[in-house]
Amino acid sequence: MKQKNLPVDIESKSLDELKEILNNLVEKIEKNKALNQSEENYLEIFKLNKFIEKKFQNTSREISDKKKLKIKQILKKDGRKTK
Repeated sequence: MKQKNLPVDIESKSLDELKEILNNLVEKIEKNKALNQSEENYLEIFKLNKFIEKKFQNTSREISDKKKLKIKQILKKDGRKTK
């Protein structure tokens, strides 16, 4: 499943907003007793989950990179060698 299938505005949403969308989809599935009618909702949940994982990984990587840069700057000020 590619991210192309997700709505365009999804990329600008925060993790909390995405979580709310997922919760709404789960509620729809729980209310709907016929499994075949819920298939579209299950697929949407799967796609959103993958998108959230990638967004989380990217954010985590950015935080890690910023932290490493800060450490290098501090060590450089102290005159210590950096790797």
